[in-house]
This record gives sequence, C-alpha cells and structure tokens, in this order.
Amino acid sequence: MDIIWFDSIDSTNKEAIRRIDTAGDFTVLAAVYQTSGRGQKGTSWESSPGKNLTFSIILKPDAIRAENQFIISQIVALGVASYLKKLAIEAKIKWPNDIYIGDKKICGILIENFIEGANLSASIAGIGLNVNQEIFESDAPNPTSVKIITGVEKDLKTELESLVSSIYDIYYSYRSFGSGNLSEKISHQYHESLYRLDEFHTYEETPGGRRFSGRIVGINSNACLVIEKEDSSTSEYAFKEIKYIL
Repeated sequence: MDIIWFDSIDSTNKEAIRRIDTAGDFTVLAAVYQTSGRGQKGTSWESSPGKNLTFSIILKPDAIRAENQFIISQIVALGVASYLKKLAIEAKIKWPNDIYIGDKKICGILIENFIEGANLSASIAGIGLNVNQEIFESDAPNPTSVKIITGVEKDLKTELESLVSSIYDIYYSYRSFGSGNLSEKISHQYHESLYRLDEFHTYEETPGGRRFSGRIVGINSNACLVIEKEDSSTSEYAFKEIKYIL
C-alpha cells in the first residue's frame, strides 16, 4: 500500500478525487491538518491539528456491480472496528458507517463511489478517527477518542499503518476471492456489529419528526435500515430518513 502524508491540505477526499485517475489501488492520503474536512452530507468534521487520523483511501476494486456498492462501506467499517479491537476497544457500527463506542462516536466514514457502466469503477473512503483529542469544541453531541477511552497517547503514523492494514486485510480478501460466500460473511459480520441491533430505542423519522420506539433488525438488499416497531410492523429507511435519539 502507498501512504502519502500532508502537513496541511483542504481535504484528503478532495485530493483523492484530484488523483483518482492516476493513483493505484489502495493509495492512502493522510493529513496532519485538514482545512475543510467533510462528514456525511456536507457536515464538517472537527479535528485538532496533529491529534487525530484524517485520511482517505482510493480503492479500485474489480467487478463489483453498482447495486452491490455498499460492500465497500461494510469492508471499511469492519476494518476500523477490527483495528479498535486490537486496542481492546469494543466498537459497533452505527448504520451506515459511523463507529461508536457505547453511545459515543469515535470515527466517521464518508464513502464516495464512482460508477462506470454497470460496475463500480472506484471508491474513495474518507475516514476521521479520534485518537489523541480530549477536548471537543463543536456542537457534536457525543464524541470520544482512543485517548479518552484508554488514557494512552498514540503515535499517529504507527496507528495509521495498523488501521489501514486492518482495512486492507478485509478488502484484499474480498478482492482476491470475489463475492459469493465471502460477501455473505462480510454482510453477516456487519449485521452482527450493528449499533443497537435487536434493542428497543427511540427514533425520529425525517422529515416529519414523528418519534417511535423500535429495534434495528438489519439492512435490506438496498442497504436501507430495517426497524421493527412495537406493533411488530417493519419500516425501511434510507440514509437521512431516520434519526437516532441518544
């Protein structure tokens, strides 16, 4: 794998887009500081300079059909969770791909997919993992970090190598052996790692604001979240159609 570090850059995802035609598969672009880091749907990502891991991975998988593109989100999220497990931190995946420790967010993931014909031609996985930051000044309601949880200061370059290796292992197993049983295994692992799986909690439909109690039972073939309500009916939600009430 190829890891390129920047002292400062606007956004590693933006740089990945600029390099997408020439970069090789699994090129990693990491920044000590991003001036305009982004989260899902254009939200900002708070990160003190030199405290956290902010990076993007350029992926160029072979023969993933466009309708199966969510496998990239699953692979990346499971890779982050696997890395945290090495640190004795038990992580869950808040659908579609935030990483939670208990009810606190430690990592955000932004996936941008590029389609050519019927297949996925490339993906950019932008990842922000809170490592050494202990004070958060934004209005994000529930951040945490590796340092807060473990009390240990980490070397960012060492941790980046460990983290991307965890993602690499899952990605290249899938890339080398194709879909089929391995795809089902990844989807099963993702399902079992879901935050709030099989637990009743309060959710809010958006737009509209109607709140209800339900439990997450999985995701459907379109990567929508499936929630069973107290009356045993189920509803399916695309991204930003449902809000978790913490």
